[in-house]
Amino acid sequence: MTPVIEAKALKKYFPTPRGMLHAVDDVSLTIQKGETLGVVGESGCGKSTLGRTIIHLLDKTDGQIFLHGEDISDVKGRALRQVRERMQIIFQDPYSSIDPRKTVEFTIREPLKVSKKYTREQINELTENLMELVGIDMRLRGAYPHELDGGLRQRVGIARALALNPDFIVCDEPVSALDVSVQAQVLNLLKKLQQSRGLAYMFVTHDLSVVRHISDHICVMYLGQVVEQCPSKELFRSPLHPYTRALLSAIPSVDIHRTGEPEILEGEITSPINPKPGCRFAARCKYATEACHAPQVQEEVSPGHFVRCCRVNEI
Repeated sequence: MTPVIEAKALKKYFPTPRGMLHAVDDVSLTIQKGETLGVVGESGCGKSTLGRTIIHLLDKTDGQIFLHGEDISDVKGRALRQVRERMQIIFQDPYSSIDPRKTVEFTIREPLKVSKKYTREQINELTENLMELVGIDMRLRGAYPHELDGGLRQRVGIARALALNPDFIVCDEPVSALDVSVQAQVLNLLKKLQQSRGLAYMFVTHDLSVVRHISDHICVMYLGQVVEQCPSKELFRSPLHPYTRALLSAIPSVDIHRTGEPEILEGEITSPINPKPGCRFAARCKYATEACHAPQVQEEVSPGHFVRCCRVNEI
């Protein structure tokens, strides 16, 4: 099947006084219809930048982006506007991503109005349908963001993202600012919407418990690069990259029979500004050798399981 989203050797660099910051560096991925790709890693690894570059909120530095097999890497103007209707984003903080001066109804109907595809009657009907779809009571149509709790504000953001019936949605840590009980409600809503509409998600998060619940495949990022990529179940059953193992060992557990302590990473974090060739995790890796300072490539160690580590078969 042709994937909904495909990125090939995607790069996004930012100029700084000290040189180029490699926020996303040589990332390749695919997402099929109805699937969720989880993107995990510590803060500053490039997760959000990757998602925003794919949907053209940020201009890429290099690489290719495909939507349903169509190359959209360099679309501009009217073509970009049409592409953006098919790709949306749900932001991390629902309060800062919604205009505090606009009502719930105005926020949800705005994309429909801007698209200029619908009559006033159609916009009114679609707005009501979207509110019902995401679980917002009609009595709240005139409410302002400060009058809603975090879960309801995020539902407004979800409704807005769904307004133009997109194929692909970047979920940029959509539950990290919510209480745990509300997180479960929002995650279940996203799953329900995906099943009914065949949506493809890129789910950006630092919470491995959340990504395990919602993702079909997982990319583990470290300093702008994907160090491991495979189906979700396989990652938790058989992690291969040392950084992935360290992340999984840090997941809290209530299992009193669990053995082993969390793996503490030592050493200095490599600077993402003009990084040297070689593994960017080598300075913190207990398995590192001289071979790790040579350029690293992603290798398929088993069907669908990719790892960027020259010693993967030795450790």
